[in-house]
Amino acid sequence: MKIIQIIDSLEAGGAERMAVNYANALSNTIEFSGIIVTRKEGILKSEINNKVDYLFINKTKAIDFKAIFILSNYCKKNKINIIHAHTSSFFLACLVKIIYFKVKIIWHDHYGLSDFLDVRKSTVLKISSVLFFGIITVNQNLKDWALKKLSCKNVINLPNFTTVIDNEEEVTILKGFNDKRILCLANLRVQKNHSFLLSIAKRIIQIHPDWSFHIVGKDFNDNYSNEIKNKTIKLNLNKHVFFYDSKKDIQNIINHSDICVLTSQSEGLPISLLEYGLFKKPVVVTNVGEISTIIENDINGFIVEKDNENAYFNSLVILIENEKKRKEFGNLLHEKIINNHSENSIIDKYIHWITKKNNA
Repeated sequence: MKIIQIIDSLEAGGAERMAVNYANALSNTIEFSGIIVTRKEGILKSEINNKVDYLFINKTKAIDFKAIFILSNYCKKNKINIIHAHTSSFFLACLVKIIYFKVKIIWHDHYGLSDFLDVRKSTVLKISSVLFFGIITVNQNLKDWALKKLSCKNVINLPNFTTVIDNEEEVTILKGFNDKRILCLANLRVQKNHSFLLSIAKRIIQIHPDWSFHIVGKDFNDNYSNEIKNKTIKLNLNKHVFFYDSKKDIQNIINHSDICVLTSQSEGLPISLLEYGLFKKPVVVTNVGEISTIIENDINGFIVEKDNENAYFNSLVILIENEKKRKEFGNLLHEKIINNHSENSIIDKYIHWITKKNNA
């Protein structure tokens, strides 16, 4: 079997990370695994292992004939069976299929606003879905939506998975005091709700001034980014809240943090939560998307309704003041991730799903 992943960029986002994870994992399982980046390379390029065939096609517009022919020729030359297209790259995959019809398309839906599907723009997607062989969704809401709205009915819900990166170069040095760091691993996007986190941080610092907050994720230098940074200044949190932009050494950053948080208003299944658990970190998270399928409140973490500032604050205080509970939460979350979101278990289901449908 020969499968390629297609993704718009290799910036540090959830969909991008999963494209790399699938390419790497499949390189150990199937005859040929590749990853095609259409628009922009990024820091995740360094995480692609040397068994994966890599191609950057520098697509510059929605219908880029040069990119279409480069990719169709690539598929013909390498006798690709399946294009696994992530997020918006399904459109390029469909244009390639028109030229090289024997290739099959799997579309991977990572839509981050799965709690707000009623406002999703999907006209082009609905038309394109006629050409899909299968659809992968990262949560049940997205699966239900796909079955209802799209033409392709071969839909499977496969949770995201995460892996340990061997020989990661440790570069980032977190500010603040050792053993007193709170990490939020989330790109600066509205749905990640950093404003809520800053309100929590203000209250925490008043009673635990030696603790600090560390926000790691892509900074788009847009209005939202400016609002968050201005609020940080307004709340006088400059010496307690630190922004780092995207970083390559995420494992290193998690390992040097003591509590990990997410304050999202909407999620699918966040990769960052899986990474927190993989490295045995205690968490406080909001109850959105599929997070409740992983976090059992007060057993392997704290899960709080997204608008409940008092509950979130109180949960964080408990972890700050109770090192034993932090260790218990981290160990139990690690166990959950290993048992349910490991590379091997997800890839086995993926291959079985493809093979079963191919042979049907």
